[in-house]
Amino acid sequence: MQKPTYIPLAILLIISVAAVLMPAVPTQIVTEGINSGDTAWMLVATALVLLMTPGLAYFYGGMVNNKNVISTMLQSFIAMGVISVLWVVVGFSLAFGTSIGGFIGNPMDHFMFKGVLDGKPWSLAATIPLVVFAFFQLKFAVITPALVTGSMAERINFRSYVLFMILFSLFVYAPLAHMTWHPEGILFKLGVLDFAGGTVVHMSAGWAALAGALYLKRRRSHLESSYFPPANIPFVLLGTGLLWFGWFGFNAGSAVGATPLAASAFATTNTAAAAAGLAWVLFDAARGKKVSALGFCIGAVVGLVAITPAAGFVTVPTSIFVGTVAAMVSNFVAHLRSKSTLDDTLDVFPCHGVGGMVGMVMTGVFASHGVNSAVAEGGEGLAFGQTTLFINHMIALVGVSVFAFAMSFLMLKITDLILPLRVTEEDEQQGLDVSQHDEFLIEA
Repeated sequence: MQKPTYIPLAILLIISVAAVLMPAVPTQIVTEGINSGDTAWMLVATALVLLMTPGLAYFYGGMVNNKNVISTMLQSFIAMGVISVLWVVVGFSLAFGTSIGGFIGNPMDHFMFKGVLDGKPWSLAATIPLVVFAFFQLKFAVITPALVTGSMAERINFRSYVLFMILFSLFVYAPLAHMTWHPEGILFKLGVLDFAGGTVVHMSAGWAALAGALYLKRRRSHLESSYFPPANIPFVLLGTGLLWFGWFGFNAGSAVGATPLAASAFATTNTAAAAAGLAWVLFDAARGKKVSALGFCIGAVVGLVAITPAAGFVTVPTSIFVGTVAAMVSNFVAHLRSKSTLDDTLDVFPCHGVGGMVGMVMTGVFASHGVNSAVAEGGEGLAFGQTTLFINHMIALVGVSVFAFAMSFLMLKITDLILPLRVTEEDEQQGLDVSQHDEFLIEA
């Protein structure tokens, strides 16, 4: 039996009492300028994005060995609980509060969701209530740390993961969201375009995953070159379907309205995923491998990752190119990783980190004023003869990569000093389903 732990419960009780003392009762709900059609679409989009996290749970859970399915899936589901509370308390303020130096928001602006129910709509989402915008953004904050877990699967202490997730959200995700999406953010003012989170979500998760894989070092099975087949390929297929479906909310919802731009982002999302799934399995076939369900699923997700920053800035035909190139590059990097000593369990860095970076580069190449008027006529992508946007994206790519990796590594170190990050060798051998949760998968 595990030693009783009282501190997490005490923290939740303190937050609950504070919520009663600071209920953020609205004075007068703002209705001026609110569009019911835009609001309805954004409520649906918000629900779609939330569905991506259970989709990720199935996607990751199907790929690990059968002793770690439940623990891996729970790492995604627990994010829905932890980050949802953290976002209401302080996360939204840090990401979208009054800018402090273009780096982070004022944590007191919307502490305990003060002024959200009755606040004016966000300046870049003027036709929907602020609370809808806040909860749409919450779903991005939920899935980002869940993405990281794939690199540390089968060897991370569950309690330590929860602590790391909180630190990552506060000190990595929130600053990146502010820098990229707040009008006063340093990346926003630099002119960096990230339509739906290629930088904020996928690059940050990818670099954090690389930091985690390096910090936790190799699994026993990886050291011994032992091969354990994926526990459940149908889970992976189901997870891919849920992710693909939910991604329409992720990307098309980032138009923050039921507009032609949302329709364009919807179309580029589907097309890039389709092209990338095909490119991955065809690239495998060209190297003498068989076409696999796992390969198509991974490729499709890479396409979704890569189109995310570009979804509202590029044309539909261009999205075919984006998906194809991203899948081939990620496939190649994943192949190199498999030949190395790096134990990124589910190739999070090759798929999300590299996929996000490819998407950022492609946005700098193909962003068009014709697709989105937010792209200045003289500031289009490299393909249109303009260089400023592309150069700014290369600067941001380097800066974000260094920040996300270094800060994530620091958060891992701090977490490890408080709670050991890695499970014991005995627990790893037993499997995390039993050793961490006293649960196990019953096979038919």
